[in-house]
Amino acid sequence: MFKPTLFALFLAISTLSAQPIVIRGGTVLDGKGGVQRNRDITVEGSRISRVTPGKGAATYDLSHYTLMPGWIDTHVHLSGHFPTNPGRGRGGNRGDATAAAGSGPGRGRGRGGAGNAGVDAESALFTAGNAYTTLLAGFTTVQSLGAAVDVPVRDLINAGVLPGPRILTALRVIRETTGTPEQIREEVRKLKTEGADVIKVYGTQSIRTGGGASMTDEQILAACSEAKAVGLRSVVHAQAASGAKAAAKAGCNQVEHGSMIDDEALTLMAEHNILFDPNFTVFHRFEATQSQFNYNAEGAGWMLKGAGMTAIAMKKAMEHHIRMVLGTDAGAGVHGYNADEFVYRVKEGGQAPMDAIISGTSLAAESLSMQDRIGSIADGMEADLVAVDGNPLSDITAVRRVVFVMKGGKVYKNSTQRP
Repeated sequence: MFKPTLFALFLAISTLSAQPIVIRGGTVLDGKGGVQRNRDITVEGSRISRVTPGKGAATYDLSHYTLMPGWIDTHVHLSGHFPTNPGRGRGGNRGDATAAAGSGPGRGRGRGGAGNAGVDAESALFTAGNAYTTLLAGFTTVQSLGAAVDVPVRDLINAGVLPGPRILTALRVIRETTGTPEQIREEVRKLKTEGADVIKVYGTQSIRTGGGASMTDEQILAACSEAKAVGLRSVVHAQAASGAKAAAKAGCNQVEHGSMIDDEALTLMAEHNILFDPNFTVFHRFEATQSQFNYNAEGAGWMLKGAGMTAIAMKKAMEHHIRMVLGTDAGAGVHGYNADEFVYRVKEGGQAPMDAIISGTSLAAESLSMQDRIGSIADGMEADLVAVDGNPLSDITAVRRVVFVMKGGKVYKNSTQRP
């Protein structure tokens, strides 16, 4: 009698844990531009099994909130953090290890980047913490561009050991010092074998040093064409128009930043269907945390002008009908504020609220070649869901009021005062 009783108890527990979860959404934005009212999203395992009109009891009643697909940030630096010991130097060290070249908005400390075969414990802990903070802010998938420490954190999240968003990583950056076009091709192949999800190309200098060209057109062509040959996507850091033009001609997939982009570059990008990822949040967060960075006056001055330059670039891009994905360039001082990007794109960039939401859901998923899994609420998609207090279509700042986060069918945040 003893064994059958235990077996029956095991079956009962297994059956209970396998029960579908029903989430009632009052207003549901499906991630592709559709708006539905009073819908039940039934989740079985890690996937959405069906979306139906709301009826009966729900496991989670979010009828007073707006429900969306889990958000996607296509440009973060998860290892970026401020130092715990000020005596070791303040800020200025990027998670993708590009500080030595004076490149890009600051990430704070971020050891374990390019050229570092090891991953130290402090960097791993900060990366894991930043990942969790990002998840609780409503972002269930991120693209980290990128550091060696991304890999163990990514793998532990995938194994269910750590809580965090899905992570895609570049591992390290390809830049002018990577070498000749042939050496760059070899490096791309190496990154592929090491498990990189995307190739990050540093085509121009940082905005802090003027954003001018750093790589040759031939080097950028080598990186992007080889990435395509081995089945990887390529994204190009391009503050100045020269980098964006080279990226378009080389068939790269996406241009990052573009604060100094011009109409000629945008015309080329439109012709080649290149995605664009302008970033506001990194500049606004710098304004709030400037004292924690050690930038010189010139570099800080450029950072303080960055948001205004990005607004101009974004408005030009809309005139050229460029498709724009959502990325924050999140590093030190930015993690957890990722949703601010929606707000700035609407209020400063002039984007329609629905278009901003799409940029961080279905379009972002498409940019990662994951549109068949994430980025929308539909039958068979991953159960990645975020609910906010308010309606971002009428008040975009509602994205800052995240009350519910589910990733892959598991609830990580629920502050709705309901089950």
